[in-house]
Order: sequence, then C-alpha cells, then structure tokens
Amino acid sequence: MARKGPDFTTPVRRVLIALMALVLVALFLFWRIDSPRAEAMRIAIIDRVVPRFEWALAPVTRASQMIGGFQSYARIYEQNQELRRELQQMQAWKEAAVQLEQENSKLMALNNVRIDPALTSVTGMVMADSGSAFRQSVLLNVGAQDGIVEGWATMDGLGLVGRISGVGQRTSRVVLLTDPSSRIPVTAQPSGERALLTGDNTSLPFLDFIEMPDNVRPGDRVVTSGDGGVFPPGLLAGQVVQGSDGRIRLRLAADYGRLEFLRVLRSHPAEMVVDSGAVIAPGDRGLIGPQRPASPVEAAVASDPLATGAE
Repeated sequence: MARKGPDFTTPVRRVLIALMALVLVALFLFWRIDSPRAEAMRIAIIDRVVPRFEWALAPVTRASQMIGGFQSYARIYEQNQELRRELQQMQAWKEAAVQLEQENSKLMALNNVRIDPALTSVTGMVMADSGSAFRQSVLLNVGAQDGIVEGWATMDGLGLVGRISGVGQRTSRVVLLTDPSSRIPVTAQPSGERALLTGDNTSLPFLDFIEMPDNVRPGDRVVTSGDGGVFPPGLLAGQVVQGSDGRIRLRLAADYGRLEFLRVLRSHPAEMVVDSGAVIAPGDRGLIGPQRPASPVEAAVASDPLATGAE
C-alpha cells in the first residue's frame, strides 16, 4: 500500500488567505488616511490601475444598463396600464356625456318647438317601445293622474309622433303615425291640398284622398289640417317624398329612431253652436240675398223710434 506524501495545500491556502486579508486591511486603512500625500498616491494608483481594467468594468456597466432598462420598462408598463384604465373610464364618461348631450338637445328641442300658444302640454318619458309587425306604439310614464285624455296629439322636438290611445292612471299608450290604424287629416303646403295621412307599418306613411295630386310635389311641407277635430291645426308632420312604389308618401319630421321624451298637447274640443241666434243677428227673414242700402229717411226712422209715431 503506497504512502501519501505531505499535504502542503492546506497551509499554503491559509497563508494566502491571511496575506490577502492583511493586504485588504492595509488598503482600507491606506484609503482612509486623510493626508495630501496619501491622496496623491491614491490618485496615482487609480490612474494606473483603473484604465487597464476597463475590460472588466464593461460587463458591469452593461449589466447596470440592462437593469436600468428593465426598471424603466417596468415603469412604462405600469404607466401604460394606468393609462388604459383611465382611457376606459374616459370612454365611459364620454358615453355618459354623449347621452346627456342627446337628452339635453331633445329637451331643448321640446322647449323650442313652435306650437299654438293656446295649447299647453305635458312632457312624458318613453318607457317602452311595443312596436311589432301589426302595431306601432310606445308607452309613456304619464296618465290620467296627470290629466292625459285619450285622443290628444303627441310630439317630439321636431314634429308630430302620434295620438294617445289608451290611458291608465300612471301610463298611457301612444299610437304612432306609422300604425295601420292611424288616419290623420293633413294639409300640404304651399298648395293647400288636403289629404289623409295613413300609416302602413312602414317608416314612410302615404298620403291618400288627394283631390289634385299634381299640386303636391316632393319637398312640400305637410301639417295637420284640424279637420274633424282630430288634431289641432298647424302641427308639423313631415315632408312629401315619392315612394318606390310610385305613391306619394311622407318623410316624418319626428325622429322615430330615438323617441325618449314626448310632449302631449292638451287640446280642447271646439265650442258647439247651440243657439244660432247668439251668433247671427236675426234680420228680415222674408228677404234672401243682399239688401239695398237704406235711404236717409229710413235711416232716420230707424235711429229714432218716436219718428214712427210722429208720422
């Protein structure tokens, strides 16, 4: 069995570690000495040693730059996420602002619509749209407790929408002009031709029973005529257009795509004439036609009843 020789590795390692510790302690003490001569020596050492170790400092510099880049990227990512959250909030605020702007414009349009000053109104909000293939109507949040009466006209900020058909205590139903059961007497301007606006479940109801259709042209303004006491006269309904089927139709002035607020017009029935004598003064019932002018003598007699007795 071979014998091992003496092990000099461990003592040499201990000696080297001790010498390195002494050198580091001496270098630390030397670097802490506050003396002009020591400062000059430190500067000289740095000038000789540091430039030769640029190759060793390059990885450290690059690593520090990479760490700074990753930290900057992390900050940019956090800022990007925060900006995304703020953008989502701003989009929600924008949508709310657009809805408020539309609602405000509709309410302002309701206030600016020109109607007969004698007609007062009640403004209601559309609760539901019950439009179907067989019925075109909407539901309002005003009813009998608000004084709503069946048959009253309703308008949005632009034009006529329909009429009240069915009144509850707190709600009422509005039959639109596009409903097949809707029949509204109207007048085309400027020709003055009277017609009947009839709904046919399309967005363009047609004008029927026109006496002289040639006098009605596309672009003419159509208003309610007031015939039959259905609606007050002068309410804007829309403009005349030529339909694809060749019929004279009406492009409604009301915005049916966004019915949110409607104005219910209070209309009062016309006064009925019971006593004709209260309207037309009774004259000579035996004479029909224009009467001749009275002579001066007849005028004097008529003005002085005593003159008859004098004669």
